[in-house]
Amino acid sequence: MKANIHPTYFPNATIACACGATYTTGSIKERIDIELCAACHPFFTGKQKIVDTARRVEKFTNRMDAKSDTAQTAKEKAAKNAERAKAKEAKRADRNTSIKSAR
Repeated sequence: MKANIHPTYFPNATIACACGATYTTGSIKERIDIELCAACHPFFTGKQKIVDTARRVEKFTNRMDAKSDTAQTAKEKAAKNAERAKAKEAKRADRNTSIKSAR
C-alpha cells in the first residue's frame, strides 16, 4: 500500500442508533449516528413505526383528508355530467345556427 493516501481506520468505531442501541465495528469514522437499526427497524421488530423527519406523513394525511371531504361519489359526478349534457343539448336546440334559417 502507498503511504499517506488511505484514510485512518478505526477498528473499534461506535455505531449509535436513535433508539439507544450501540454497536462496535471497524470504520473510517470513529462514531456513526443512525436513525434505524436492527433493534428498532419495523422489518425486524414486526411493529409499524413511522419515521417522519419533515412532517411528510402528516402533510400527506392532511391532503388526503381534504380530498376525501370534498370528493364526490361516482354517481353524483355522473348525475351532474348528465345534467350538464341535457342543458347543453337544450341550448343547441334553442338557438338556430343554420344559414338557411338566418335568411
